[in-house]
Amino acid sequence: MRDLDRADLDKVLADIVAIRSQVAAGTAFQGYGPTALGLTGALAFATAGSQALLLDDPTAQPLAFLGGWVAAAIVSVGVIGAEMLARGRRHHSGLADAMVLNAVEAFLPAGAAGALLLLVLARLAPDCLWLLPGLWQMLVGLGLFASLRALPRPVALAAGWYLVAGLGTLAASADGHALSPWTMGLPFVVGQGLLALILHLSSGGDHA
Repeated sequence: MRDLDRADLDKVLADIVAIRSQVAAGTAFQGYGPTALGLTGALAFATAGSQALLLDDPTAQPLAFLGGWVAAAIVSVGVIGAEMLARGRRHHSGLADAMVLNAVEAFLPAGAAGALLLLVLARLAPDCLWLLPGLWQMLVGLGLFASLRALPRPVALAAGWYLVAGLGTLAASADGHALSPWTMGLPFVVGQGLLALILHLSSGGDHA
């Protein structure tokens, strides 16, 4: 009897977890805040500006160029993640952990693909590193499209912007295979600013 009660309890707990996951998947995620997204756009502008001043020829120093953007991406993830956790707990209460996990799972494949592309190209095809800025922008767009089920529908405009910007960056760089701080930075400045504006309007303002 005791074993049967334990089995019933485990089944009930599993059902509760499944229900919470289903509710979280169908609930609009309010963890992304305009403030953090705006700050990451400003960080992209600062990174592009500093590289334009400090790197005489980014194309001749691809690892230094891309390393600067990897560092900016890590800081951006930290800023967005911190605000996401704080807003998630405030807006979603008991569902916060499940909501944050769903948001991370939606974007994780795109982020992992971007990191692996850098490792593979740097190791096996360094002459193709000029492709990364455009590919990274397109991956951000795909990550946003994957997250749309839990975000305001106008976020699709920002996702589309990143795809178009990525293609434009590839086209602009194809002739001389050049790396430019601004073809990398400006798409992120515009894209993150657009995301911040969309979320600000959708939520009626950021009260974080």
